[in-house]
Amino acid sequence: MTAISNTTTTHLMTINMGPQHPSTHGVLRLLLELDGEMIVKAEPHIGFLHRGVEKLAEYKTYHQCIPLTDRLDYVAPFSNNLAYALTVEKLLGIEIPERAQHIRVILCELTRISSHLLWLATHALDIGAMTVFFYCFRERETIYDIFEMVSGARMNLSYIRVGGVSRDLPGRFLEKTRKFVAEFPSRLNEYETLLTNNIIWKKRTVGVGVISAEDAIDYGLSGPSLRGSGVNWDIRKAEPYSSYDKYHFAVPLGKNGDVYDRYYVRIEEMRQSNSIVHQALNVLPKGDFIARIPNITLPPKEDVETKMESLIHHFKLITDGIQPPKGEVYSSIEAPKGELGFYIVSDGSSRPYRLKIRPPSFVNLEALPKMVEGRLLPDVVAVIGSLDIVLGEIDR
Repeated sequence: MTAISNTTTTHLMTINMGPQHPSTHGVLRLLLELDGEMIVKAEPHIGFLHRGVEKLAEYKTYHQCIPLTDRLDYVAPFSNNLAYALTVEKLLGIEIPERAQHIRVILCELTRISSHLLWLATHALDIGAMTVFFYCFRERETIYDIFEMVSGARMNLSYIRVGGVSRDLPGRFLEKTRKFVAEFPSRLNEYETLLTNNIIWKKRTVGVGVISAEDAIDYGLSGPSLRGSGVNWDIRKAEPYSSYDKYHFAVPLGKNGDVYDRYYVRIEEMRQSNSIVHQALNVLPKGDFIARIPNITLPPKEDVETKMESLIHHFKLITDGIQPPKGEVYSSIEAPKGELGFYIVSDGSSRPYRLKIRPPSFVNLEALPKMVEGRLLPDVVAVIGSLDIVLGEIDR
């Protein structure tokens, strides 16, 4: 008789998740090693959307770089514009009019709400909650109407300029924005009614994708992904810019560092952003929307169309560009996904000698293997959604 062996052999299976997969939130490829449905190893592969933004900037004037920033986190263009503009303004050493600062705050906090609404819609849909998807897009559409009113576009806005903003707020802006701010808290309550205490939602998110505060700091996480682990770090509070020190708002924190806590933090952030917009509308001062510095800022559009001096001024700035002093500078903001920073080296010419970007999604994605290894395959979808990555700024 032939003896039957009692030993078993485990064979690991390697699969590709993405780059064409709706739950990877872009062209992200994950190479997963599985033992059954248990993830043994996860390896992100990126670069499918690389466009060479940082190198392109070396061949553009400082003004021409602004449209490139729109295409980083393309669901938060105002934040991208602001982070770049603040860096150039720091290099130039110029002050921004108070009205322009408040306008920037209003638009960037509306951007944060819009970005979080898209995150919540797709994150909920990934896990199986379809109704929230439609609700979130209802409110997001209103914000996009406001953006279109201000800039003339719904995406790729290029509204913020070095020295301020491109034009003043239109007539119906305050009325439409106040209406949205008044209605939005009740909409948030609707989302929470559907999700926050939903037993299926909690089974898919509580205790899933856990990362401790220590590990979150070691990986360099920022934004809601960091604060979900209980780390109290928000650049708007720690290193205020654009008059954020004049506003009262709380920094929501999680306790356990799981998918559910990152969900909770973003929900509360939307409430705080709504409050900031409300405060800013109430204190919005009159005055210039852009600094009047002839060798740096463009003249008003109406002057270009009616005055020869302004037309010549505009022509010279567009063709020759601004020429900041030699030096290097780094500046960052609290973008919807975390710390977005720009590092610029100037050689005194009208184009950046070097431009490097610190995108939050790129850094946050590094922690994905830590969060999913040892978990089940379906948990990958929940964890990716909780990080809220966008491949436009990861691949650049």
